[in-house]
Amino acid sequence: QVQLVESGGGLVQPGGSLRLSCVVSRSILSSTFMGWYRQAPGKERELVAAISRGSSTTYSASVKGRFTISRDNAQNTVYLQMNSLKPEDTAVYYCNVNLRRAGSWQSDSYWGQGTQVTVSS
Repeated sequence: QVQLVESGGGLVQPGGSLRLSCVVSRSILSSTFMGWYRQAPGKERELVAAISRGSSTTYSASVKGRFTISRDNAQNTVYLQMNSLKPEDTAVYYCNVNLRRAGSWQSDSYWGQGTQVTVSS
């Protein structure tokens, strides 16, 4: 079983910063997709940021310019650096990776347990 362990969430004041980490129990060299989603109470889960195997990145309009997604293949880790945090960023953040099966064209999707980010005065 592939496991994703997230850390770095917490309570921060508006304008502050946090860095989320997601450690994958297998090599991420076979990843076809890695991304961060978030879900606020009563809201649908939304994609916040994504990074491809070629390290191209995409961001939702609400976080573009403030958040940065990156990965470290040697550490099997994907990061989300969050700067200039706003109360609207309050949500549970989830790491998601798609890993290709050995000897197959198919990929499987895996999710982290979620980490709470609260932005409040």
